[in-house]
Parts: sequence; C-alpha cells; structure tokens
Amino acid sequence: MQNFEEFDWLTGSEDEHLAMAWQASPAQLRDLARRYDWSMYPEAVMGWVMAQACIDLGSALTAFFNGDPERFNYIPKRQVSKEYQPVAVLLDNIVRRVNSGYYLVDPGRDVASRKTLAKWLTYQEADRLEGRQGRYVLDEKILSTLLDDTLRLDRVTETASYNSDPSLWRDLLSPVMDLGVPRRFLRFKSGDR
Repeated sequence: MQNFEEFDWLTGSEDEHLAMAWQASPAQLRDLARRYDWSMYPEAVMGWVMAQACIDLGSALTAFFNGDPERFNYIPKRQVSKEYQPVAVLLDNIVRRVNSGYYLVDPGRDVASRKTLAKWLTYQEADRLEGRQGRYVLDEKILSTLLDDTLRLDRVTETASYNSDPSLWRDLLSPVMDLGVPRRFLRFKSGDR
C-alpha cells in the first residue's frame, strides 16, 4: 500500500482515496479535510473524514467552504438535481455537526479564510433581517469561540501569575497544592501535532 504523504490525490479510485483516509493520522485527516478536491469523491471520502472526532472547527469550516455551499444555499432541497444531492447532503451534515458543537476549537487551527466566513455571516444576518433563511445557517454562538479566539492563552499574562522559578518540589506537589494539574501545563496539548 502507498504511503499517505506520497499518494497522488488527483488520481486513483474512490476506494483508493478511502483507503488512504482510513490509514491517516489525526493530523493528516485534518489536513485532508482542509485540502481535499471536492471534484473527486467528496461524498465517500469527505463524508467519512468529517465524521471523525479529530476534525476541529476551523478545519470543518474550511472543508465546508471548499464544498461551495453558496451554490445550494437558496435552492429548495427538492429542487437540487439528483447529481448534486449527495454533496448538498454532505454540506448539510457538516453544518449540523458545526451547530451541535461536534467540532471543537483548536486554537492553533483557524478557518482558512476568515474573510469568507465573515461574508457568509454577513449574508446570513441580512437574510435574518429580511425574514428569510438559507439552507446552511451557521450558529454564531458556536463560532464565537473560534472567531473571538477565546481559547488562546496570553502567555505574558498567563505566566506572570506563576512563580518564574521552576521547582521540582512545586511541580511534584502541585496536584495536592492546586488540587490538580497546574494551568501552566494545561495549555500544552500532547499528541499528534
């Protein structure tokens, strides 16, 4: 079997694309969500990728906009041609997951184009004021954590509240002293980055 990094995503069958996605690490899946060519096999490949728990909100929104949702946003569901219904349903599923909070924010992974997202939200607000609604309505409350960047810690203010002198005893006893892991360690996520 071919290596994920060496695989040519512009060629290959649907089964080969799926096989590559299945062997991918969480970091590779997030990258694939952001760059997959929707003219290939989005229903199968992106359908599976977007259902994975490792996909963050920024990657999910990037994938959503890569699928050109504006082409279906104001067409009634029953009027979408059979050829495009699977892609429209995939976009529906991404929006449902976004709005349910399924995709979590990763402070290091923003949406690829904040300008596109801002434009979408502006049109969404204009629709609301005019009493209409598109097919894909994104929940601004869910997006606010990503847009306001509220999960990113300010290192200057965060480290200023701790003793700048590292101490082995303090680190060893901190679970007892602080009743848990010190916040300065929580800002570093171990894993697959």
